[in-house]
Amino acid sequence: MECLVRLLNADEIECRVSYINEKGVSLLLYKNARADQGILDETFGIFGWKRSHQCIGGNLYCTVEVFNKETGEWVSKQDAGSAGRSETEKEKSQASDSFKRACFNWGIGRELYSAPFIWVPSSMADIQKRDGHLCCNSRFSVKSVSYNTARKISALTVVNGKGQEVYRYTPENIVQDGKDNMTVSRKQMESLETELRRTGVTMGEVMDRYKIKEPSQISPGLYARAMNALARTKSAETARTA
Repeated sequence: MECLVRLLNADEIECRVSYINEKGVSLLLYKNARADQGILDETFGIFGWKRSHQCIGGNLYCTVEVFNKETGEWVSKQDAGSAGRSETEKEKSQASDSFKRACFNWGIGRELYSAPFIWVPSSMADIQKRDGHLCCNSRFSVKSVSYNTARKISALTVVNGKGQEVYRYTPENIVQDGKDNMTVSRKQMESLETELRRTGVTMGEVMDRYKIKEPSQISPGLYARAMNALARTKSAETARTA
């Protein structure tokens, strides 16, 4: 069965704030379950796919099955979901998340893994402090997106709720440094943020150490140096109990 699902349109991609400080916010791109359902209907037909959920080892899994007209069999792909922040939303969020992850296995939205690191400076975002914590009141959306022949994002424009352009990624603004692009990937930034949470080091401290003004200026070389330094740093929990 050869059935390549189409790539996501701009209005099917949503933006979520991943990290925030006084200088700006970083954004993640994601898809919602409605986009998955629409593409499954469009690609396989409303009677050509089905979903079910199973609890395995205390985790909620979703199985998405697609009917193979060539063999007359149902082909299934499965994945687990992550829990919500509270008990009340745990079951609902796990069901939705497991469904979206199972759809990733069918190729729906897999191109989002190629998204660049998206940084919006504070001048373009409404950042405020509430109860001692920073929050962002701005809403962001994808205005346009393009893909290359490898089904990876090649151009991207993000706007705020007022329609103002806050981020643009095009082949023209990718600077080459030998064989490496000067921009790091979203996955690399997620790895860096994981290490920051583990060690208790802040992004601001990283920027001060390497004399950069915003995370979007982190190059592959600087990323490697920062990760090496963090790997030699004790976790915040170990430091507290030492």
